[in-house]
Amino acid sequence: QVQLVESGGGLVQAGGSLRLSCRASPSIFSIDFMGWYRQASGGQRELVALVTAGGNKHYADSVKGRFTVSRDSAKNTWYLQMNSLKPEDTALYYCNADRTKVDGTDYWGQGTQVTVSS
Repeated sequence: QVQLVESGGGLVQAGGSLRLSCRASPSIFSIDFMGWYRQASGGQRELVALVTAGGNKHYADSVKGRFTVSRDSAKNTWYLQMNSLKPEDTALYYCNADRTKVDGTDYWGQGTQVTVSS
């Protein structure tokens, strides 16, 4: 079983930056996809970005060029650096550990609120 603890959300003005962190316990070993999702009020959860175990990265079109996903295997942590934030980025952000190819499991963080004021 994997436990995920998120940190780094908050309130920021448009144009500002935040960095989200997701720490996995016991480790990120055997996690195929380390992702970030978000859910705005009244909306559906959507994929923001992910990094694979092999280091490949994928971004939603809406965040390309502004957000960067990365991982630190030594710290069992992956990150979402968010720059040039817009009010429409306001949402509850969740990290996700996808091990469906390994053992069919899928884990979610508790969520962290990001609010961007105009």
